[in-house]
Amino acid sequence: MKTFTKYLGAACVLGLGLASTTALAADKIKIGVSIPAATHGWAGGLNWHAEQAEKRIEATYPNIDVIVVSANGASEQANDLEDLVSVQNIDALVVLPFESDPLTIPVQQVKEAGKFVTVVDRGLSIPGIEDVYVAGNNPELGRVSGEYIRDRLNDEGKIVVLRGIPTTIDTERVDAFVDTLDGSKIEILDMKHANWNRDDGYEVMQDFLSRFPKIDAVWAQDDDIALGVIEAVKQADRTDEMFIVGGAGMKDIIKRVMDGDKLTPIDVLYPPAMIATAIDITVMKFTSNAPVEGRYILGATVVTQENAENFYFPDSPF
Repeated sequence: MKTFTKYLGAACVLGLGLASTTALAADKIKIGVSIPAATHGWAGGLNWHAEQAEKRIEATYPNIDVIVVSANGASEQANDLEDLVSVQNIDALVVLPFESDPLTIPVQQVKEAGKFVTVVDRGLSIPGIEDVYVAGNNPELGRVSGEYIRDRLNDEGKIVVLRGIPTTIDTERVDAFVDTLDGSKIEILDMKHANWNRDDGYEVMQDFLSRFPKIDAVWAQDDDIALGVIEAVKQADRTDEMFIVGGAGMKDIIKRVMDGDKLTPIDVLYPPAMIATAIDITVMKFTSNAPVEGRYILGATVVTQENAENFYFPDSPF
């Protein structure tokens, strides 16, 4: 997975670094980018990375126009897609659906209008509509989190798990995590949904702390949840008892890892920067003769104190 990600990154740099005569000589190429509004931390990072990619690409390619729009709901996003096609006359669409089911037909209509389509993160209900699919690796996130906890506890201990929103993404992560612990003597004391939300994470962890006198580790799954967990553990004065593994790559958690915080020794990436990867790949369709159609599943990189600086974006809201 690491090798694949490395070559993918190199390909994106190569494709964007060479000034393609095709792109520069052609009429203006318009790439629409439709994403959810910054309603929570990860989505805020998503918007920031999309805007940074827009600036970088337009500076490199004067004939490419990246149009970023954000929506507060599925119906608003569907309207945005219609506008991008009928009014903006885009050549390609990069879309992270607010929800899979209600956006499937609107995205399909974009494809039927002859546009190149890249779908990010949340897949559509009908397979095969998109030309390119870019996503993080949810089972891998669960697996590497489980491996770290298992190794750190030497295959024995008591842990609690805070899940996300009840979705396929959450199920894939949790199933892989539990499978990874199979054969060890690690006991999952309890598992509750915290909805990828720091307030819910705080409340769920308070409950766990009140019921379990010994907790060796916490899998928070998500960095927003982890912030709530950290606050609850600090208030209970039990920071020396356990460690917390989150996920996503939030700058606050990455900074803690970088500084050697014992409570948060690692993080696991599920980066909102994947939107920039998706935009870069889509741009390559128009700036290179290399084939780009297919699935790009990014690695769930483990962030440690040694490599954390590579994943720290202080100007990002996430």
